[in-house]
Amino acid sequence: MRFIVNRIVVAFLLVTLAAVAASAKTKKRMVTFTSDVRVNATLIKKGNYDVKFDDMSSQLSIEKNGKLIAITGTRLEKRERKAQNLELATRESEMGPELVSVTFAGSEQNIVVSQAGMQAGGN
Repeated sequence: MRFIVNRIVVAFLLVTLAAVAASAKTKKRMVTFTSDVRVNATLIKKGNYDVKFDDMSSQLSIEKNGKLIAITGTRLEKRERKAQNLELATRESEMGPELVSVTFAGSEQNIVVSQAGMQAGGN
């Protein structure tokens, strides 16, 4: 009897862990920056990049050819309606254009870049 109970508990834990892993989503899209832009202190030169958002860690990362260029913390902001396309919002700062937010197509939330986020170096 104890053996059966142990098996049931282990099966329940495995199903629970699988459900948690399945609910974690990473969104990834290829974007083209038409001009240089900053993500906090990291300069992203114009060109094609992969933008990834991990909803479990709330981190946005920018990669080029599989190499991490920048990573930053984020927060989510509710939108009035779903985004039709991928949207990148920038603003002018004293150091040039700065990434403010990313919104993936079909999303009802803006991914807002934290101003004191983390950076990865190396362009």
